[in-house]
Amino acid sequence: MKTCFDVFDADRDGFLNETEFTELQHHLFRHRDGFHAVSDKQRIDIMKLLDEKQDGKIDREEFQTCWLHWLRQILEPKSALVIVDVQNDFISGTMSISNCPAKQDGNDVIPIINRLLENVNFECVVYSADWHPANHISFIENIKQREIHHTSKVTGGAAKIYDTVIFSGPPIMDQKMWPCHCVQDSWGARYHPDLKVVDRAIHITKGTNPDIDSYSAFWDNKKLSQTNLVCELTQKAITDVYVCGLAYDVCVGSTAVHSIEHGFRTVLIDDASRGVELADINAMKQKLIKTGAVIVDSDRVADMVDATDRRPELGYQAALNVAMARKLVKEEESKKQASSNGK
Repeated sequence: MKTCFDVFDADRDGFLNETEFTELQHHLFRHRDGFHAVSDKQRIDIMKLLDEKQDGKIDREEFQTCWLHWLRQILEPKSALVIVDVQNDFISGTMSISNCPAKQDGNDVIPIINRLLENVNFECVVYSADWHPANHISFIENIKQREIHHTSKVTGGAAKIYDTVIFSGPPIMDQKMWPCHCVQDSWGARYHPDLKVVDRAIHITKGTNPDIDSYSAFWDNKKLSQTNLVCELTQKAITDVYVCGLAYDVCVGSTAVHSIEHGFRTVLIDDASRGVELADINAMKQKLIKTGAVIVDSDRVADMVDATDRRPELGYQAALNVAMARKLVKEEESKKQASSNGK
């Protein structure tokens, strides 16, 4: 740590000023063939997040935090692969995405995911699966089982697959209607037989509540309940989450969004994912990029997991994590102090 600080402290004043910290970032964010371009906004925002004293420079004490918490995420990441819903029904069953408007083939992701499992050193692998009861709210076949809210533009009798209706609840629920799929213990709910399933993987089931859908492997669609995924990843000290599978614009994208919200540096593997509607796929891509995710093809993943390809977008997410953790610690200390004064 001292050697690193001294290398970039060019004027030997015991601080890293903006120019010196910019030089550090230039050398940090690189790949096998050179350096990633770091925008002015990225480099300035990263420094502001790590500059605890907000005096425009990083002192040795602040650099110790950088070294232990920010640089460690970047140089020694712990990565998880989350494989979303590669199940029979989404590939050749009742919800085959090849029949959806985008006309993409779910089979295409299987060899790509299998190669990733064989060739990339992930700390852990997660498989998620829709695991619906037969009376699930998302099934078009069940639409008459629940009251339609008066604000719904589509009535129960007129609803078709892919329409969105509003159920009265409680709670009031916007719901896109799908064919019956991935019913618990059915053939359609099983992982596709060609998908490699590794030993000691984490298995997450979702959508088990009949009255609420669950696209994400982390939360249901109303964030009323969550799976144990964040606990599993936290216990393994995971920093980076790579997401792929089916369907891009629905469960894969929702899982990636929640991964970012939980503070994981998040990467969506583009060629290992397929979706339902092209416009929605593109909208999901833009949403993910805007919120800090990185989207890459599978041939880039091994270098990123091994930290030979270090992206500035993920460096920014790491700095956000440090700043958030620092804020939470200060809030906890303030609460303790207030409690102590109250006594």
